[in-house]
Amino acid sequence: MNTVIHSAVTETLLYHEQTKHHFHRYARSAGFLDWANQPNPFRFYEGVTAVRLPLLQKDPASEHLALYERRRNAFQDFTRETIGAFLELSLGLSAWKSIAGSTWALRMNPSSGNLHPTEAYLILPALPGVTASIFHYNSFLHALEPRAQVPETLWQQIKEHLRTDGFLVALTSIFWREAWKYGERAFRYCQHDVGHALAALSFSANLLGWKVTWLSAVSDEEIGRLLGFDRTQWPEFELEHPELLCFVHRNRTQRIPRDLPREIVSEFSGLEFQGTPNQLSEDHVDWEIISRVAEATAKPQSWEGAFAAAGAPGLPDRRRPFYAPTVRSGIPAAQIIRQRRSAVALDGVSSISKDQFCTMLDKTLPRETCAPFDLGLPVSCVHLLLFVHRVTGLEPGLYFLLRAERDLPALQQKCHRHFLWRPVDEALPLYLLQAGDFRSTAMSVSCRQSIAGDGAFSLGMIARFREELETAPYRYRHLFWETGMIGQVLYLEAEAQGVRATGIGCFFDDPVHELMGPPDNAFQSLYHFTVGGPREDARLVTRAAYHHLEASVR
Repeated sequence: MNTVIHSAVTETLLYHEQTKHHFHRYARSAGFLDWANQPNPFRFYEGVTAVRLPLLQKDPASEHLALYERRRNAFQDFTRETIGAFLELSLGLSAWKSIAGSTWALRMNPSSGNLHPTEAYLILPALPGVTASIFHYNSFLHALEPRAQVPETLWQQIKEHLRTDGFLVALTSIFWREAWKYGERAFRYCQHDVGHALAALSFSANLLGWKVTWLSAVSDEEIGRLLGFDRTQWPEFELEHPELLCFVHRNRTQRIPRDLPREIVSEFSGLEFQGTPNQLSEDHVDWEIISRVAEATAKPQSWEGAFAAAGAPGLPDRRRPFYAPTVRSGIPAAQIIRQRRSAVALDGVSSISKDQFCTMLDKTLPRETCAPFDLGLPVSCVHLLLFVHRVTGLEPGLYFLLRAERDLPALQQKCHRHFLWRPVDEALPLYLLQAGDFRSTAMSVSCRQSIAGDGAFSLGMIARFREELETAPYRYRHLFWETGMIGQVLYLEAEAQGVRATGIGCFFDDPVHELMGPPDNAFQSLYHFTVGGPREDARLVTRAAYHHLEASVR
């Protein structure tokens, strides 16, 4: 390991250790909510004329499994209308909620604390009603804010290199939005949110017959140059950090290059950018540790291997069929996306069947031709440690879903010797570790939150950790992306099965590891989740997502 990588690994591990919650102390935060400086959840570019996008008048008719299976969805041309549909069903608003004088927006993509640090940019070719340009997506207006025009000759170079029609999508993070509430742990939550947004984009694209492919060789610096970030005057502490660049194209099996040539990137440096980003807060707290880990995990130009082929040694068969007794939902795919909510409380009594449980877990397994895990992230590294409370046909206990077979020997060696590792179903890599009532344990390790014990089940996402960081420190971010993508699947599957889910970012890290076995950092818990019957708050008033717009653009 060279000196630069060793230093970055050390810095990343230091961040991870320092931002762990413990029974005796929590990670540092401001200690109170400075409501006067709560960040604006919407980024606007001042001084530009936004291009309004039409809202869907009728949702795609696709059913539940069309979220995942690509063969079920016919290709729709790239137009202003379909671009609008793509964004509406992935990053658009889903509703407004209000109570006691407070009003807030919900979005299709969830976010820690509903703070939404993730921003999206599109680099579009010329379309009817849209000039070839770099745009920021403004979800409040459901509109594209133009930042720079892209010459036709430059788009032709992009198309020739990527070998097909399509457009580029970039995701960025504003760390301050999360740090306002969560302090030093905010970097973790921003990466979760990137994963949620990635999966949301993949599902929405699939319903239009499109596919999202991650351009994994492109560096963070190159993304910044493409988006003109090096020529943007950011408000202090509110700059946007590039996360990744994707190409959205027709769903077909042909291979898409994962890079952009330097000569193409360099041409973006000559574009004239317009617009000034709005200021989100008047005052800020400088969380220097976040700046340091962001620098340590910055991705250089590199080559990430293509999505692992089915049947590769040590990997699950990514062409495996869906779980045989799959419980199909009668709710249309787009409605599942629209009605997704984060449960605030669970009722403590609702149960689900074993087939429903296995159906949900099965969708979290990566498959070659299914959204969302075929967009090109590296080999799966995240597994599920499950606290099963109320699943009919399955005894309560501690279970484990193995999402990458290569890790089984290491996990069995690291975990407690008394764990059974008893297979539960031949169609699913699910194992019973220990039978018993783990409700109080689930609540205890999830920052003593009752929601972790009141559902049908809850879980911790356990990642192969130290090895990944030593391979490349920027993989730290990718591990969180993977957990966010898994979380988005669980959100939608819960809705499809008539229950509700919520992500849990607050958990006691090392007590979870001690529950599994003698703790070290070979594997780490990165995200918790819970699923069950929701307890609704009758005081909440719901309004339509875009009721604040005078009229939909048609």
